[in-house]
Amino acid sequence: MPEIRHVAILDDYQEVAHRYADWSALPDGARTTVFTEPFGGADDVVAALEPFDVVVAMRERTAFPAEVLGRLPRLRLLVTTGPANAAIDVAAAQERGIVVSGTRGAGLASTAELTWGLIHALARSVPAEDSGVRAGGWQHTVGRELEGARLGVIGLGNVGARVARVGLAFGMDVVAWSARLDPGHARDLGVTPVGRRELLTTSDVVTVHLKLSERTTGLLGRAELGLMRPDALLVNTSRGPVVDEEALLDALHAGTIGGAGLDVYSTEPLPADSPWRNAPRTVLTPHLGYVTAGAYGVFYSDALEDIRAYAAGAPVRVITP
Repeated sequence: MPEIRHVAILDDYQEVAHRYADWSALPDGARTTVFTEPFGGADDVVAALEPFDVVVAMRERTAFPAEVLGRLPRLRLLVTTGPANAAIDVAAAQERGIVVSGTRGAGLASTAELTWGLIHALARSVPAEDSGVRAGGWQHTVGRELEGARLGVIGLGNVGARVARVGLAFGMDVVAWSARLDPGHARDLGVTPVGRRELLTTSDVVTVHLKLSERTTGLLGRAELGLMRPDALLVNTSRGPVVDEEALLDALHAGTIGGAGLDVYSTEPLPADSPWRNAPRTVLTPHLGYVTAGAYGVFYSDALEDIRAYAAGAPVRVITP
């Protein structure tokens, strides 16, 4: 049976990994090391993880391209939270004899819920009004109602469909587009399928719910953002690179878009000098979509189960290229 000695738990920013799984249940002799800060570049990843035979990665917080995997000769099991991880070169791992295991999916409901938190925060200027009250002020902004407004959902999958249902409950006119949208599925939800241009030019709120891929990277670029109304709100809780960040920053500073609510960014965590920290008409959250007790309970307990199964010679939830 494979021997497990050194287990690295990565990117535990809140130091909660040991709260959501009983790591004492690891095979005898195995010990864990928890990393609470993000690594720098590839050299930092290799320097820190070279002694470990098992690594537990939290979503895409740390990347494992072929170049990194090739410099970790002791690594035998790489566990990712979630059923897939675009930041892991699974084919390269397989070539090197590294098993990649995932966990059950989690965070779909919580991401949809956060999306609505961002929409409301933008529509009613919640952060600004909160700061104003604490500073002794009262009623500085005039909000907008969502009832009767148009919600444009880009990507009507598991999360997008949840967001759409809430929009309908608020009395919004909900439309949707994606390259692979099933019009019948949309209509079954009470959502109107439209073209991308119509969605962008007519929606009061545009919300993005797409998986990151070569096809979706930069999907909303300068031209697409230019189609949006100057009072329209953009919300992104999927992945940062789906939206051209430079183009969005320019639109916000120029006032050609009403505001943006962002939970995801091309570089995470945001660097101290990130231009997003001073971007106007924005509500920013630090990739909280899946950061809930429920999701962490699934992720960490399943990760522990993955390690125990591997040690027993019967890996589970193996991810293949």
